[in-house]
Amino acid sequence: MNYIYLITSHRSEGVLPQLYQHKMLRPSTQRYSVTRPLYSEDTFEDEHAKVYRKHKRLRAGKFLNLLFVCYSCTSERAKNTAVSLLPIIGWMKIYSIKDWLLNDIVSGVSTGLVAVLQGLAYSLLASISPWYGLYAAFFPVIMYFFLGTSRHISVGAFPVLSLMVGAVVTRLVPDEGLPANITAFEGLTKDEQRILVSASLTFLVGLFQLGMGLLQVGFIVMYLSDTLISGFTTAAAVHILVSQLKFVLGLTVPGFSGPLSIIYTLKSLFTQITSTNIHDLVTSVVVMVMVLGVKEINDRFKSKLPVPIPIEVIMTVIACGVSYAFNFSENHGVDSPIAPSLQVFQMTAVEAFPIAIVGFAVAFAVAKVYSVKHDYLIDGNQELIAFGASNIFGGAFKSLAASTALSRSAVQESTGGKTQIAGLLSALIVLVVILGIGFLLEPLPKSVLGAVVIVNLKGMLMQVVTVPYLWKKDRPDCIVWVGTCLAAIFLGLDLGLAVGLGLELLTVVFRISIKSLFDFFRIQNGLQATCSMPIEESEDESNMEDLDKPTDYSDLPIQVNWSADLPANIRVPPVNIHSLILDFSAVSFLDISALKGLKAALKEFIRVSVDVYIVGCDPYIIEKLRNCKFFDDEIKTSIFFLTIHDAMLFIHESHPPKTVSEEVNKTVQA
Repeated sequence: MNYIYLITSHRSEGVLPQLYQHKMLRPSTQRYSVTRPLYSEDTFEDEHAKVYRKHKRLRAGKFLNLLFVCYSCTSERAKNTAVSLLPIIGWMKIYSIKDWLLNDIVSGVSTGLVAVLQGLAYSLLASISPWYGLYAAFFPVIMYFFLGTSRHISVGAFPVLSLMVGAVVTRLVPDEGLPANITAFEGLTKDEQRILVSASLTFLVGLFQLGMGLLQVGFIVMYLSDTLISGFTTAAAVHILVSQLKFVLGLTVPGFSGPLSIIYTLKSLFTQITSTNIHDLVTSVVVMVMVLGVKEINDRFKSKLPVPIPIEVIMTVIACGVSYAFNFSENHGVDSPIAPSLQVFQMTAVEAFPIAIVGFAVAFAVAKVYSVKHDYLIDGNQELIAFGASNIFGGAFKSLAASTALSRSAVQESTGGKTQIAGLLSALIVLVVILGIGFLLEPLPKSVLGAVVIVNLKGMLMQVVTVPYLWKKDRPDCIVWVGTCLAAIFLGLDLGLAVGLGLELLTVVFRISIKSLFDFFRIQNGLQATCSMPIEESEDESNMEDLDKPTDYSDLPIQVNWSADLPANIRVPPVNIHSLILDFSAVSFLDISALKGLKAALKEFIRVSVDVYIVGCDPYIIEKLRNCKFFDDEIKTSIFFLTIHDAMLFIHESHPPKTVSEEVNKTVQA
């Protein structure tokens, strides 16, 4: 048997319009003929009575034996458990010092310099001292080095998480007025109170993530679609931009939290706009122009540059040099561990859970990109355990909540990083800064850090350009994006995430309802009416969007031609199938993310010479595929068949069974 048939439901085989039958196929010599009696439900049950199977009871002895077999500890199970909980064991066994170590060193140093600056800058979003942002680039990295499954992400502060932490910090310890009634606050300064809130919240976030990992609920990230995450992070970027304006303008603006906090912040900024500090404004503008310009050079000439120009670090050194000439501060060391406050746990549990979810979702999405590119597997549940342990460890040392930043991970990967040894080296760079030369960064103007934060928001803010594309291709997805973004901007990030999840649920109900209505009217009006349904003409080929363009596999490490002769030292397992059937009769709808995933999967099967056929697909879905320009020179409408039997007949005709003599000849030649 050299074909595969996948069943996704027990529904009866659907009917597709003649419009979608096998275009570009040669006329078939076989016929689809079925002859059977006419059945009502009663007559069918009479002739084919349901068989009830009697299940045997499990005796106590067999039950105990089964428990012993399932839970007994063997050397093999102990080894597998150790490798699962400590992924470092797996990749350390294949680590090539000759080929990888130099790359990891270069990547670690480059990433460490970026992590220092981002740690300082992102701590401003959390309304705490910049030093504790550096801790997020050290303590969590150590734990992730042993427990994480991704070899390329850079663990540390993430602007969205820092902003969400900052909202909790300013709620419990506001800029103006009395702090919350917490016993642990007694005898502490306002800065120390904020550090306690941030550290306790980070610890609680780690507990949530560790608990979800141990309970194997990593699948929860599937409910956060790409559209929802895009809208949410765009709203977070708007919040971050507004929060940094006070540093750029040199104004004193109290922190606001809760719904409409962004409106109150903007109101406070505009009422003080005439008091803008010109020196801070000019400094920020110069830094932003220089950093944006050099980043553009890095992007344009990345193939020619051995490593990206660390312009943020250069500008920071210049700014520190100027400031240091006028201000010298004391040395800073690593603080001792502290116990988290249980009262803070009780008052921040509602905010901690969405922070845990968002931090994991972003990190897992970035890790998945690099795992596909470099051809290795990541484990969602183990990632939850890794980030949970990292945040618990970091929270004990007053660190910010850790996730990953796409820009920092891109530096680690693009500079040649192969494993988390690069991440460990970057943590050592951060440690050197904290213990050795940290005092040089003390006089660094906050306007410089604010400018760096704003420049790094470019990628998240530019996601807004996807709105017109979503409106044309998938309006329910567009509504989720816009609704999530607006809710997160005006109601706050925590409530905005809840609104986004609610909208996503409503769109699922809406899509299913629309499909049901579509099927109903198709049945009522007959097959001919469905075939005459107008099809919108797609726009010019030069205006193709992301989904329309052919998938680029040039960045993947290996492109295997299974039919070609491979080098003598390479052995590739043969593909034992030539055809794959996907039953889409249970598929109600496909959103943009699903379309992209399906297209990428089909391209992969084409690369390994496996023909994929889709059966029972609803005309509503095929219409959407056409409108989104899903089909191209490789993926054609001819892969769709009305029923499983049609596809099977075509496969048998395309790949006729070999005769006995042919099999014998093949065996002799082998």
